[in-house]
Formats: sequence, C-alpha cells, structure tokens
Amino acid sequence: MELKEKLYSLIDEEYRKFHANLIPGMDNNLGIRTPELRKIAKRCAKEYGIECINQINDDSYEEVLLQGMIIGYSKVDIETRLSYIENYLPKIDNWATCDLFVSTLKFVNMYPDEVWKWMITKVHSDHVFTVRFVVVMLLSYYLNDEYIELCYKMFDDVNHDGYYVKMAVAWAISIAYIKYPKRTLDYLLFAQIDAWTYNKAIQKMIESNRVSQDEKDMLRTMKVKG
Repeated sequence: MELKEKLYSLIDEEYRKFHANLIPGMDNNLGIRTPELRKIAKRCAKEYGIECINQINDDSYEEVLLQGMIIGYSKVDIETRLSYIENYLPKIDNWATCDLFVSTLKFVNMYPDEVWKWMITKVHSDHVFTVRFVVVMLLSYYLNDEYIELCYKMFDDVNHDGYYVKMAVAWAISIAYIKYPKRTLDYLLFAQIDAWTYNKAIQKMIESNRVSQDEKDMLRTMKVKG
C-alpha cells in the first residue's frame, strides 16, 4: 500500500498521455517518469532485497517495470539473478519495458560468458519480447571484440517474425556497423536475415549522425528490393 501511494503521488498526467502514444495499445501506464522509478527501485533493492518484487503487483506498466529494475539493482549472486530474470521475461509486453529492463542489467559486464550461455537458450522463444530482450542484450553488452562474430551469427539465428524483434535486429546491426564498419559490411554480404530487416538496418545506418556522407551514399547502393 505504501508503494502504491508513492507511485500515485508521482503521476504526471501529461507525461502519461505522451508515453502512451509511444507504445501502441498501452492502457495501463500511470505516467511516472523513468528517473523517479529508478530511485524507487534502487531504494527497494537496497532496503528490502530482490525478494520484494514478489510483493509488487502487475497492475500497471510502472509496477512491472519496477520489478525488472529491482532485479537489475539488487545485490545477488548470478544464479539467483538469472532465475529472477527467467521468471520476469514473460511479463514483458512492450518494447519500453524490455529495453529499460536491459539497461539495468549492468552485472552482465562482470559475467559475460555465463550470461551468454544462458541467453542463447532464449533466442528461439515464441514470446516476441523475450527474443527482443536477447537482441537488445547483444547490442547493449556484446558488440565488442570478443563477441562481435558471435553476435553476427546470433542475428542470423533469430527467426521470429515479430515487428519488435526485426526492428531490434536492424538496430543492433546498425550499431555494429558504427563500431565495426568493415566487419559488418562483410557480414551483410552473406547475412541470413530477411530483406525487410536488412533494408531497415541499412536505413538506420544512413540515418545515423555517426556515419559519414560518403558512407551513406555507399550504403544506399546496398539496399535490396523486397
């Protein structure tokens, strides 16, 4: 009840309307800004521990997101955290919850191999936001020298046809290009992704302000017809 009262005290009606427009079909958001939710999550994680998420309802977007943030901010061993993540993934029903949840999982930087081995078992899930979770994890924590080639293989291995999955793959490839332009171009020559995702990745590269005009002109020649 105390948490509910705290959340309701932070409602911003104008922000609620704005945020609802960003996420199609959302009708359960209260209108609480993300920095405020992060403050609450950090306090809950510190004072009550990860188990407190079992006392939080799934009634609103904010409450579900708060649970994910607490999972990310709590100090627990990797096995416990992965178990909580496993149980949390089915609750994700929009791109914002997915991506903000991923952004709290900084522990991945300490256990990249262990998380990778766990994560690759999720890439063929039927749940669109579980697969998106995997792809956003790749672009957030694994686009580096050690994992880049494995990331390319993972992009090819994603076979979910959901819009939010395909958009995430295109986004990830565009970020990979910014970090590893030559390797990513080499990958795209033989990429096993559908034409829509391929073209969307090219489009995102072209739209980036971190890509030179000469590169953009070259990338335009790489688009394919659907």
